[in-house]
Amino acid sequence: MISTASPKVVYLSGGVGGARLLLGMSRVLPEGQLTAVVNTGDDFVHWGLRICPDLDTVMYTLAGRSDFARGWGLDGETFGALSLVQQYGGEDWFSLGDHDLGTHLMRNERLGQGQTLTQVTRGLCGSLGVTADILPMTDAPVQTMIDTTDGRSLPFQRWFVQERTQPKVARVWLRGEPTPTPAVTEALAAAELIVIGPSNPYVSIDTILQVPGIADAVARRPVIAVSPIVGGRAVKGPLAEMIAALTGGVADAGAIARHYGGRLAAMVVESGDQDSVEGLPVYSTGTIMKTPDDSRRLAEQLLAFARERVL
Repeated sequence: MISTASPKVVYLSGGVGGARLLLGMSRVLPEGQLTAVVNTGDDFVHWGLRICPDLDTVMYTLAGRSDFARGWGLDGETFGALSLVQQYGGEDWFSLGDHDLGTHLMRNERLGQGQTLTQVTRGLCGSLGVTADILPMTDAPVQTMIDTTDGRSLPFQRWFVQERTQPKVARVWLRGEPTPTPAVTEALAAAELIVIGPSNPYVSIDTILQVPGIADAVARRPVIAVSPIVGGRAVKGPLAEMIAALTGGVADAGAIARHYGGRLAAMVVESGDQDSVEGLPVYSTGTIMKTPDDSRRLAEQLLAFARERVL
């Protein structure tokens, strides 16, 4: 049984979908009860700067600074620097905004001063008023790689942004040697509930679970996953096509449940998708989050379901 009316939650998150539900969780849970462990396999170096797309999406969303409609970047962003880089003939396939550059400049300066990515992230979040504890899955440099059926091995952002996910996926793997951080280890040890957000399991959640110690710690706690598949389609991104390519099966909530397997105690799925999930308690509701109010509603429903069926 949980020790408080509101459980201590560790939330595993990738990008946009994960960040939106995390926003709702941050508005429902009391301060100090929520920790997010965020994928850093998408990180890469661009224009000489360390870019952390998922960490920044989570941070901007919880700070109320994200472009909620677009799904990435900052609200009211401008792209003057990008325009000048284009004139210089520099790489312009990844759109860095002018305000976003401020984040990357400060991150790189602090990393260069010897701070860990965990320390830097906490500092940036604190400056933007984010009260939930946002943790990178590891401080070590790692990179999600996409092996394609045409024989190439591409860093995730090159495949996702530059190639627009057109090359068919043959394998997803993590380059580097991730090491667990004390902050993540401590958060998992104190957790009463693990929530896997509606993020891509292959390129967002699996990378987190590959950090030594995380999968074992997660296995010792009740876990609820929110399906990122709605009516046979991914709300955002190439997940449906990846499921077909990597498993040969159909893209549905059941495919997500089978992917996570015995880790799950329960699932939350889109209304109408519940019949594809077997052997688990399932809560069906509207899972598409177009507004912050949608995010809060879904978080409230998930936590009520967790108290009733899992905790």
